[in-house]
Amino acid sequence: MKKDTLLTHVARDPAKYQGMVNTPVYRTSTVIYPDLGSYEARGGDDYKKVRYGLYGTPTTFALEEAIAKMEGGHAAVVVPSGLAAIAAPLAAFLKTGDHLLVVDSVYGPTRTFCDRHLKPNGVEVEYYDPRIGAGIDKLLKAGTRAVFCESPGSLTFEMQDIPAIAAAAHARGVPVLADTTWGTPYFFRPFEHGIDVSIHAGTKYINGHSDILLGAIVTNERCWKTVRKTVAEYGYCVSPDDCYMALRGFRTIGVRMNHQMASALKIAGWLQARPEVKRVIYPALEGDPGHALWKRDFEGAASLFSFILNPARPAAVKAFIDALELFGIGSSWGGFESLAIVARVEGHRTATAWDPGGPLIRLHIGLEDPDDLIADLEQGFAKLKSVV
Repeated sequence: MKKDTLLTHVARDPAKYQGMVNTPVYRTSTVIYPDLGSYEARGGDDYKKVRYGLYGTPTTFALEEAIAKMEGGHAAVVVPSGLAAIAAPLAAFLKTGDHLLVVDSVYGPTRTFCDRHLKPNGVEVEYYDPRIGAGIDKLLKAGTRAVFCESPGSLTFEMQDIPAIAAAAHARGVPVLADTTWGTPYFFRPFEHGIDVSIHAGTKYINGHSDILLGAIVTNERCWKTVRKTVAEYGYCVSPDDCYMALRGFRTIGVRMNHQMASALKIAGWLQARPEVKRVIYPALEGDPGHALWKRDFEGAASLFSFILNPARPAAVKAFIDALELFGIGSSWGGFESLAIVARVEGHRTATAWDPGGPLIRLHIGLEDPDDLIADLEQGFAKLKSVV
């Protein structure tokens, strides 16, 4: 089946649920067994059997199956947030004395987790240039236990040569973990490019409606038990109501992302022609430094990108953001609504310098009409120029 057909039909079994088109919401903690033998035989490594609410219900399993099959992974497990989906695999592969390589353009909370929790517990964390490609081989050590990627980065959007990095890591027996939230299971097939563990903030495009928090971890067969056991031992679980909402949102990820990508491309192209804008950073644009890698590895682009303003006073940048009426000011992305923030990156790089020559604005393009969003940005620019 092609991906849009798969999205519609995967993880559904109406015959099993009295003809219901969607898997019902199963709310439970306790599971009752028919006899003592059945109770004592529960557990083991099969995490797709209902044994206790902590490990999931048929509602949970339906969402996990849908995500894993869309992405081409062996199996998936959902956790309470995107950050939980980052923390659990890192904890699964690392212990005191190990070495971890992390891309320098990584999501801020990932860096915080590494610096405040892994480092104090004896893990050597080394940040690397996102454009290193096969050169990462020179950074791999005898004690390297994982390489963490994020392509593109969610603020500065550098593309990584994932297949080259994976080839170097796998030659040393090192697994590759990647935050693939931007690409989503719809636009990026991580396991075809060498990734072993794919990590998603399901809060964003997978759910798509800005009303739940969710993380998802998808792995290949080799890494599955290591990651799944760690999630269970950490006690992570997700409400079946949230799983139902996420699966409902996931069914429409294709129509949403295609629409939002078209709008994002139109708005990014418009921004390129604005005199106030120094550069638009969006891998889907021809001329972007990461465009060739994006075109090679991705089937589409998320509607999240940044642009650099020409040098402007902080008061003028504030006036620009505050003047926007359709763009909300807030964290997260991937929902139906458009968002705008000032991205302050300068203090969050250690392996590479970030000096764009002007303020960095990150936009998420939602489901609004792109012409209305352009008009909103235009009146924001007028406000920016009025501040002298």
